[in-house]
Amino acid sequence: MLIKPVKFICFLIALGGCMTKLATADVIKLRVLATSDIHANMMDYDYYRLEPTEKFGLTRTASLIKQARLETENTVLIDNGDLIQGSPLGDYIASKGLTDEELHPVMLAMNSLDYTVATLGNHEFNYGLPFLNQVLKGANFPYVNANILDAQTNAPYFTPYTIIPTPVKTIKGDTVTLNIGYIGFIAPKITIWDKQHLDGKVVTEDIITSAKKWVPKMKAQGADLIIAINHSGIDASGYVNGMENAGFYLSEVPNIDAIITGHSHSVFPSSKFDGLPHVDINNGLINGTPTVMPGFWGDHLGVIDITLDNQNGNWSVVQAHAKSRPIFDATSKSALVEADIELINLLSTAHDATQHYVNQPIGKSKNNLYGYLALIQDSPTIQIVNQAQITYVQNVLDKDGSLEKLPILSAAAPFKAGGRDSYAVSYTEVDKGELTYRNAADLYLYPNTLTVVKITGEEVQQWLECSAGQFNQIDIENDNPQELINFNDFRSYNFDVIDGVSYEIDITQPARYDGDCNLINPDVSRIVNLTFEGKPIVKSDLFYVVTNNYRGFGGKFAGTGSDKVVIAAPDENRAILASYITEVSALEGQIDIQADNNWRLRPIVSDKTLDIRFGTAGHDKAHNYIKSGAKVNLISLKRDPEGIEIYRLDLQSKK
Repeated sequence: MLIKPVKFICFLIALGGCMTKLATADVIKLRVLATSDIHANMMDYDYYRLEPTEKFGLTRTASLIKQARLETENTVLIDNGDLIQGSPLGDYIASKGLTDEELHPVMLAMNSLDYTVATLGNHEFNYGLPFLNQVLKGANFPYVNANILDAQTNAPYFTPYTIIPTPVKTIKGDTVTLNIGYIGFIAPKITIWDKQHLDGKVVTEDIITSAKKWVPKMKAQGADLIIAINHSGIDASGYVNGMENAGFYLSEVPNIDAIITGHSHSVFPSSKFDGLPHVDINNGLINGTPTVMPGFWGDHLGVIDITLDNQNGNWSVVQAHAKSRPIFDATSKSALVEADIELINLLSTAHDATQHYVNQPIGKSKNNLYGYLALIQDSPTIQIVNQAQITYVQNVLDKDGSLEKLPILSAAAPFKAGGRDSYAVSYTEVDKGELTYRNAADLYLYPNTLTVVKITGEEVQQWLECSAGQFNQIDIENDNPQELINFNDFRSYNFDVIDGVSYEIDITQPARYDGDCNLINPDVSRIVNLTFEGKPIVKSDLFYVVTNNYRGFGGKFAGTGSDKVVIAAPDENRAILASYITEVSALEGQIDIQADNNWRLRPIVSDKTLDIRFGTAGHDKAHNYIKSGAKVNLISLKRDPEGIEIYRLDLQSKK
């Protein structure tokens, strides 16, 4: 049974409780500091490259936190979830487990930084509820979530909100108590993404529905200020019940005074959101509500400055401004802060142990496995994952004779493929030679579990059509520069490559689906010449497709959803990959992985000389690999200030 890690603070207030209001008019300036999507990146250290970094890590963010606190009298510090998973440090702690007396390193760090309150992210559930509960017991601050419900009782599974009486200084220097309410929300799809851990234990509620239910209660109990800690992103495309990214519509809920968002690994306010309705980028407001999304991996600190005025005994927000402060300047390529020495020392034991953990050998590779070109051609970094998944299923499928004998395909996507919202170094890079656990984690970033779905040939086609949404449409009559990859609206982890079939992608056609697999152009198709064993696939053909639990149970891509799953394995895709490397290395001395080039971008016929642009890692290792390994003509144009090398891709002639 889950131990509830937090209790309501409201009823503990002496001398009148939460309903007490100040009678004297005055002004308070409050600063709200926020982190989100740290993903266990506590140290400013890249465990995949085995080298320090200036671009991420809570030890760097901690310096921003301390600076921001020195600048103003009144501060609170909030974490928006996705904290315990996402780096080798997180995997190491989960693999060894925690004793009853042991604190998770993330809690050591958070406690030392004196966090005020936090909420849960979807990746908090990747290691199961018992482990999560053990982690949360070590927090010296409350955790809140309102839209995760007990599957049996439909009551809140965690404490939905808390109201904390906070001593603050007015601008006149008086000390008063401000009752600050905090309420947490999470993307409702956690019950799909972590079905194996959550099925039958919890259900989720729509974020907006939950907010409208609980926020009035918080106000009635005396909250002077209400802050929504929302582990979901910002999507203004139209409200849908149960939507994943509800931050925009949360800003419309009455009495929510400030919002922390996250989950989508973006930065708000930023130019990326310019043009959205009712969004003030300059002041960080959505529908007039101050909102911040502080990036990921600790690369930004969210800062919301709020001015409250007390009139007739009631505090009200009269001015607010939000921004995200970076730890690194991408233009000058320089660190904006140094790492916090106290936090480095506190985490040194876990850091040293993690380095030992990731350096455990698992096998050898004959070839370099680099993901610099994974978005434009078949990549060995995807090939090895698909080969491992197919081999696993071939060994375990139909042991009891209950399943049909069908062709086995496998789907995998590049998790680290760069992009303007990422880093020029954020690519899978596995050098040939001895392989260690860190290499397996580099190839497969998340602790997903393997699933198998049974789908039709038509669903294979539509699955790939959704994947092909990552490309911008290329206009064959336009000889001006055209960007190939749609980094703004499409995430590379949705660019599934399906091995076992062959196909081409026609990027001169508009996308059939948007980045969320919503049908937008029903009369077009980008996937052409789709074949299996040399024969065209027809709609009625049947296949097994090996994938992960997020995709298999997700229902977003054609052919996925609970009703399509025929195998839900207990084993993690990453562990399956590591075992495959070990087994093949033991038998053959090393793995020899090369892309089989089962897909390609279709050549373009045009009377004009097209200028199709593609950006990837801007360093010599990448440049040399691309020079020898590109299957299409790529002409280097420049390396821009963000460390990305820009190429012109020639699809009008074959290499």
